[in-house]
Amino acid sequence: MDRARRQWVTTLLPICLALAFSLTALGSSHWYEGTRKVAKPLCQDPPGDLPCVHFSRDSRRDSGSQAVQYIWETGDDKFIRGRFHVGPWQSCQDSLSSTGEECRSFQSIIPAKEQGVLWLSIGAEVLNILLMLTSAILLGSRITCHSSRVHWFKVDASVAILMVLAGLLGMVAHIMYTTIFQITVNLGPEDWRPQTWGYGWSYCLAWGSSALCMAVSVMAMSRYTAARLEFTEKQRIQKGSQHSQHNFQEPKASEGVWETEATPSPEGHDFMSLSEYLPPGAPVKVSMC
Repeated sequence: MDRARRQWVTTLLPICLALAFSLTALGSSHWYEGTRKVAKPLCQDPPGDLPCVHFSRDSRRDSGSQAVQYIWETGDDKFIRGRFHVGPWQSCQDSLSSTGEECRSFQSIIPAKEQGVLWLSIGAEVLNILLMLTSAILLGSRITCHSSRVHWFKVDASVAILMVLAGLLGMVAHIMYTTIFQITVNLGPEDWRPQTWGYGWSYCLAWGSSALCMAVSVMAMSRYTAARLEFTEKQRIQKGSQHSQHNFQEPKASEGVWETEATPSPEGHDFMSLSEYLPPGAPVKVSMC
């Protein structure tokens, strides 16, 4: 593999990595992770393994509505901190009744006025992925195709433009989703609002993809600049060689003309040699045409 191909491959690999990061982040639900305060359910003794509010009945009283229930948990002891994680599509939290998770659509949690902003954010993420996919196809065609009639530095310019657009779109989409999440934390349903939250691994992948897009754009633009200068230099050298060849042919043509004009001198020499065969004193006439 030659040096130019190795450079193209080193540019294609970050594009594929950024594309994988964006696809993984968009399809996951770990953009934000944290804990939320959940009320424990009621349970009688023995409590078992499930977290719940323990209460006991007074055996000295009759069963029924007159039974007295003693609840021993007070204050924060009546709540449990349940973990949750949320993404563009759904929000999941630990289930108190089982070991699994309970998930619901994130669209059903956010305020109604923010529904359009959420879809704009998802649309920007999808367009970001399409731009990266187009760049990967263009760069892959450059690696596999060996046609010399195509100015491949134009492909580098296209890749640079597409990748910088993908990076900017990704950043805008991430900021929009962050704004929606913070609004939902303050104005969302009471049974969903988190107590503590932080960024998850999907959020890091999304921003890593945008950073790779910008880095690939810089690499492609620098390669385009170098290829453009090299192409311009080759054109200048070719024009200079053609001009020097034209100037070299003109002296040859003029030299042929001088040789043609100098041809009468041998004929004149023949006329002079004929005078040797004439008798002495005879007049000699020479006509020049």
